[in-house]
Amino acid sequence: MDQPKNLQQRTKKYSLDIIKVFQSLPKTTEAQILGKQLLRSGTSVGANTRSAFRGRSGKEFRAKLSIVVEEADEAIFWLELIKESGILVCDDLENLIEESDALVSIFISIIKKNAES
Repeated sequence: MDQPKNLQQRTKKYSLDIIKVFQSLPKTTEAQILGKQLLRSGTSVGANTRSAFRGRSGKEFRAKLSIVVEEADEAIFWLELIKESGILVCDDLENLIEESDALVSIFISIIKKNAES
C-alpha cells in the first residue's frame, strides 16, 4: 500500500466533496459566508497533504501535516454550523464530518509516529 499516494487521492476526493457541498448551498449571505470558509479550509486539506509528501525535511513534513489537521478540524466546525443552522440538510454533511474526523485522526497519528523516529 502506497500510503502517501492513497492519502493524496483521499484528500483530493475530500476536497472535491467539499466543493460539491459549497455548490449546493443556497445563495443567501450567511450560507455563502460559511460556505467560503468551508471551501477554503476543506480544499486546503488536499493541497497541504500533497505538499507535505513533497516536503524537503521531516520538520517541514510535520509542519504541513499540522496544517492539514488544523484545516480539517476547522472544516468540521463549518460543516457543523451549516448542518445545525439548517442552511443545508443532507447526508453528505454528516459523511463529510465523519471523513474530516477520520482524516484528523490519521494525520495526528502520522505526526506522532514521525516525531518519534
